[in-house]
Amino acid sequence: MRPSPMPTPFTHELPVDRYGLVRRDATLRAGIGDDVVADAVRRGRLLRLAPGVWVEGGARYEGPAGADLLFRHRSVAVATSARDRGISTLSHESAAAVLGLDTLHPDRTTVHLTKAARSSGGYVRGHRHVHNGPLGRDETVTVDGLSVTSVERTAVDIAMAGDFAQGLVVFDRALAKDADCDTMTAMLDARAGWKNVGAARRALACSDRRSESVGESWSRAQMIVAGLPAPRLQSSFSTPDGEARVDFDWEGRVIGEFDGLQKYGRLLRPGEEPRDALIREKRREDALRSRGILVIRWTWSTLERQELVDLLRPWLTMTGSPAA
Repeated sequence: MRPSPMPTPFTHELPVDRYGLVRRDATLRAGIGDDVVADAVRRGRLLRLAPGVWVEGGARYEGPAGADLLFRHRSVAVATSARDRGISTLSHESAAAVLGLDTLHPDRTTVHLTKAARSSGGYVRGHRHVHNGPLGRDETVTVDGLSVTSVERTAVDIAMAGDFAQGLVVFDRALAKDADCDTMTAMLDARAGWKNVGAARRALACSDRRSESVGESWSRAQMIVAGLPAPRLQSSFSTPDGEARVDFDWEGRVIGEFDGLQKYGRLLRPGEEPRDALIREKRREDALRSRGILVIRWTWSTLERQELVDLLRPWLTMTGSPAA
């Protein structure tokens, strides 16, 4: 028996569309056969997003930011498919991915779409989670030719589908993008009696645009649920090294800092390495401690293990804050 022919080496220039996606009809027109594409997928050069749609692989899809980008591509691939183009609106986590709206523990198992239908309920089929409307005229926007739920509607949808922490995170991030609080309040009022609307309303009432990251918002959510005293956000303190802005503080006695993995990247100055920012942050922390202020740091793993409250409570009590 003769061996199966080896796939043709991938020597073609990949045809990509306006979204950076590779589609089967385009590869066939370019003379790139299905066997060549299948081999590119096996080798990791192409990543499959949906039937007949791929994206070029690479290191850019590594880590949390890479997962966000890949899910955005998958959402675009589905929304522009022949089945959904022009009749579906990207919503929930898929809309958040397109809008750049950060969320906590997003559901990336399916692409979320909303169709303006009067019937209740929705369905999950394959890689698509279809929600039924209605969608108000002012609840959708167009992003790069795609119909997407607005920031306000997206935040409300995600909050209604999640827990208090997920709601607080998405409302914080929505407000940071200049979402209208009154609009989101009205949307929740229109959902009176719906499952989980109470948690979503509470999350919106506690939201704050000054929160600068998902980790900071999730930290605050854990504090609120535990009944810890509310901290001030993004306060500044004078030190011998200049002004020091902090994530949280309680009456200038205790400072809380969420040590996110991306934090030092945001703090980098031109020509610096992450280690330089880390050393500068350590000096800033020492300057704050020299003023007699207690500085407490925690990381994402602290939040995942639900250890933040036990970390903070003794110090807040010792310094005179009425920690429950």
